[in-house]
Amino acid sequence: MAVQLDDAADKAAPRTGKGDAPPGRRGGRGAGSSGTPTAPAGRTASAPAGRAASAPARRTPYLLLLPALLATAVFLGWPMVRNLLLSFQNLNMKELIQHLTDWRGTGNYQEILGSEQFWRVTSRTVVFTAVNVVLIMVLGVLIGLLLARLGTTVRLVLSAALVLAWAMPVIAATTVFQWLFDSRYGVVNWVLDRLGWHSMAHYDWVGSQLSTFFVITVLIVWQSLPFVALNLYAATTTIPKELYEAARMDGAGTWKVFTSVTFPFLKPFFLATTFLEIIWVFKAFPQIFAINQGGPDRLTETLPIYAFTEGVGNLHFGMGAAISLLTIVVLLAMTAYYLRLTFKQEQQEENGL
Repeated sequence: MAVQLDDAADKAAPRTGKGDAPPGRRGGRGAGSSGTPTAPAGRTASAPAGRAASAPARRTPYLLLLPALLATAVFLGWPMVRNLLLSFQNLNMKELIQHLTDWRGTGNYQEILGSEQFWRVTSRTVVFTAVNVVLIMVLGVLIGLLLARLGTTVRLVLSAALVLAWAMPVIAATTVFQWLFDSRYGVVNWVLDRLGWHSMAHYDWVGSQLSTFFVITVLIVWQSLPFVALNLYAATTTIPKELYEAARMDGAGTWKVFTSVTFPFLKPFFLATTFLEIIWVFKAFPQIFAINQGGPDRLTETLPIYAFTEGVGNLHFGMGAAISLLTIVVLLAMTAYYLRLTFKQEQQEENGL
C-alpha cells in the first residue's frame, strides 16, 4: 500500500531536467503561462498607488503659496502696473478733473534724468543712507555684545527698554522728537543751556540742513537700534562657547575674539541685517516729512520725499510716478548686489573655503 502511494506521488510531481526551467519561470523571466512578463504580486497594486499619491504631494507647497501669491499680485503687482502706466503720462490737475489721458512716452524720465535736482537728491539720499546704516550697525553691534555680557536682570531691563523703543509707532516717536528739539520749549535746548551753552537756549534745530539731518538721524538710529541689537544678541547665543575659550587660551583679546570668532560665525547675519537697514533707511518717509517736510528750502529731501513733493505736492502725478519707479530701480540694483554677495558666500561655504 505504501509502495502504491509513493508511485502515485511520483507520477503527480512535475519532472524537471537540466534544460527545463522551473514551473513558475517558463516562458521567460517572471513570465506567466502566456509568456508575458508579470510583476510580483506585492508590487502590482502598490506602484501605481505610490505614483498617484506623490503627485498631489508635489502640488501641496504650490497650493499653500497660492493665497500669498494672489494677495501680492492684487495689492502690490496691480498698483505697480498702474504706477508704470502713470509714469508715461502727463497727468496734472486738468487731466485728472477732465479724465484725459495725455501720453508722453519717456518724456517724464528724460526730464527727470536731465534734471540737476534729481541727481542732487539721489546723491543726498545715498550719503544719508550710508551715514545712518553705519551708525545703526556699529551701535547695534555694540549693544548686542553688551547684552551678551550682562547679567540676567540687567539684560532683561535693557531688552525691555529696546523693545519699547522699537514698538513705538513712527509718527508718535517723531512727535516726541519734535518736542525734544523744539526751539522754545524743547528739553534738549533747556539741558544745553543749563550746561553752559547759553547760545543754544532758543536754537532752531530745523532751521538749517545739517541740524535738520542731525535730528532725523538721531530719530532713525534710535528707532533702528533695537532690531540690530536684539537680533545680534540672539545670534551670539548660537556660537559654541568652546570657540571663545579656545581663542582666549591662545591669548586673543576682545577685538581679536570678535574678528576671529564672532564676526566670521555671524557673517550671514551681518549681511542680511545691513541689507535690510539700507532698504529701510533709503525709503524712510514719515520721519523726514514729519520733522520739516524736506525743508528748509527742500535741502533735506530724499528720493521718497522728492517723489511725493513732485507728485502730490506740485500735482505732477506722472512725474512723481516716474521718480518713484526710478527709486525702485535703485533699490533693485542694491538687492542684486546683496544677492550676489550671498551667492558668493554660499559657494565659498560649499567649496570649504
